[in-house]
Amino acid sequence: MNAEALSAPRLDDADALNADMGARARAAAKRLAVATTEEKAAALRAAAAELRAQAAAILDANARDMAAGKTAGLTAAMLDRLRLDEGRLGAIADAVEAVAALPDPAGQTIDRAVRPNGMELSRVRVPLGVVGIIYESRPNVTADAAALGLMSGNAVILRGGSEAVHSNRAIHAALAAGLAETGLPADAVQLVPTQDRAAVGALLRAQGLVDIIIPRGGKGLVARVQDEARVPVLAHLDGINHLYIDGAADPAKAVELAVNAKMRRTGICGAIETILIDRAYPAPLGIVDALVAAGCEVRGDKDIAALSPHADPASAGDWDTEYLDAIVSIALVDGLAGALAHIDAHSSRHTDAIVTEDKAAAERFLSEVDSAIVIHNASTQFADGGEFGLGAEIGIATGRLHARGPVALEGLTTYKWLVRGTGQVRP
Repeated sequence: MNAEALSAPRLDDADALNADMGARARAAAKRLAVATTEEKAAALRAAAAELRAQAAAILDANARDMAAGKTAGLTAAMLDRLRLDEGRLGAIADAVEAVAALPDPAGQTIDRAVRPNGMELSRVRVPLGVVGIIYESRPNVTADAAALGLMSGNAVILRGGSEAVHSNRAIHAALAAGLAETGLPADAVQLVPTQDRAAVGALLRAQGLVDIIIPRGGKGLVARVQDEARVPVLAHLDGINHLYIDGAADPAKAVELAVNAKMRRTGICGAIETILIDRAYPAPLGIVDALVAAGCEVRGDKDIAALSPHADPASAGDWDTEYLDAIVSIALVDGLAGALAHIDAHSSRHTDAIVTEDKAAAERFLSEVDSAIVIHNASTQFADGGEFGLGAEIGIATGRLHARGPVALEGLTTYKWLVRGTGQVRP
């Protein structure tokens, strides 16, 4: 047994394991903070090449996770989030390369000013340091988080869900190989090597080792992180997203957007869970029928349930449920004011959209809906960092502090003030 193996912490000692990973991540973060843009980009290009070169091993590992997930009874939507194929793995590698081509935020000057006494002040973007990311189901997060962390100059400690354990390990191995090729420290991207829940608790208590925690998963995971964390948390809450079909909506556009926003991929956080239809809209039954034809279960308020034999009565809890499945709740509302009131009461502040040809109604909706992403005449399934031109995302932040919406490179930086003087003293 070599010396490294002898000194490695035991996997069942969560605090020691976390202290070891945190110390190595902190050392790697110092190196990344001074790495050049080209060094970081070269490492990501090498990582993307390794993802493609190790595709067979990654897909084999994913097949093991898929088999275990089916045995465990994961829903179809959860299995869809977990599944990799050649196309999806290729898209993951493409996303890593896309991040390498983005402007490097580290070192960017946000603004500059000269004070009356001649002192020059500037605010400059700097990395957060060590970012802990806890996530479920989706193995692409392993690559996205690593790429965004590296390019923004942060070291990352990743803790994926047990349902994707083999996929995450295979993807991490490819990423580590890419880093090794280019000379940046492999400790810049670490994957927690155990699925013991105690390891999550240790990560949440890692004051001084971890600078911020980003949870990406269901409400239960986020609630635990927010309850137990002793370090700052950038929360990605559930996506109880709404599509409001205004009385002035184009019917063909409304049908297409409703079906796409719900059914393109039901298990992603940008999928809608509730449709609100203005009582003045002329064809509400067309919306219901199109969704039913697409394979969606409809739960309606008393008006929708009376209108369509395909709609089951909605319960009070349906308006606050993230289905992540082919289920949608639909209600008739009294115009824009009714839609705004419902969204204010039930939205998780993730993504909400309006379909209308009335520009004034659209602008009022965009202005008054207090969500991270607010959309006019487009599908909520565009709520994604890649679609926003950010290369990838860590998640959609729904809070108000530090970052909001898709969290990508800029969201993984903070800033410091630089003051340049010529001998000024304060009177």
